[in-house]
Amino acid sequence: MISNISPDVGLDVRAAPSPNFNDRKTAIRLIVLHYTGMENGAVAIERLCDRAAQVSAHYVIREDGVILQLVGEDKRAWHAGVASWQGKSDVNSASIGIEIVNGGHDFALPAYPAIQIDRLIRLLKDVMARHGLGPECVIGHSDVAPGRKQDPGEHFPWGLLVAAGCARATPPAGELVDDIAAGLERIGYGLEPGLDAVIEAFQRRWRPALVSGVADRETRGLIAALAGRS
Repeated sequence: MISNISPDVGLDVRAAPSPNFNDRKTAIRLIVLHYTGMENGAVAIERLCDRAAQVSAHYVIREDGVILQLVGEDKRAWHAGVASWQGKSDVNSASIGIEIVNGGHDFALPAYPAIQIDRLIRLLKDVMARHGLGPECVIGHSDVAPGRKQDPGEHFPWGLLVAAGCARATPPAGELVDDIAAGLERIGYGLEPGLDAVIEAFQRRWRPALVSGVADRETRGLIAALAGRS
């Protein structure tokens, strides 16, 4: 497998081919970030490359910053599962999936090493440039699968990605939204998991300091602000 990464980016990208992919059905318009959520990177990578597991991602970023490419970007990796965004359910066809080695909620939600986030940002900039994607196209697994997934988690440093132009910034809260469900849908969230689960996923991304699943005043203001810019 030939690396998709531009040579002048200077990233350490190694091939670790996974058999778990098929053909895309739509153009790439999203990048979905995950944590591996397993006890260590070796176990996670083994699973992502196991034909029986039927899961994969395009890239895995280890704690030491080394990037593994498992699936070519032209192919549909199996990373999002049952998911939806902006009314589209085949998120795998529409996205690049990046797994970040981190134990996640099952293993105390450890901090992400600085070198790992640095390499992620450099990878994102390259992928975004090649596919013409803006910062609003970079989302978390929990955004597309509310109630089912929590990654990359409330400890993920979205602010560093925002500063680098690789994620959408949190706007000042606006006037309170009247129709919470409609506001969430305008942002991109699917409502199938139930409103409480979607509110929790929204807070995990946009207000990680307090993930309650309750549509309090601040949450409603953030929904209004983001929905108004969608």
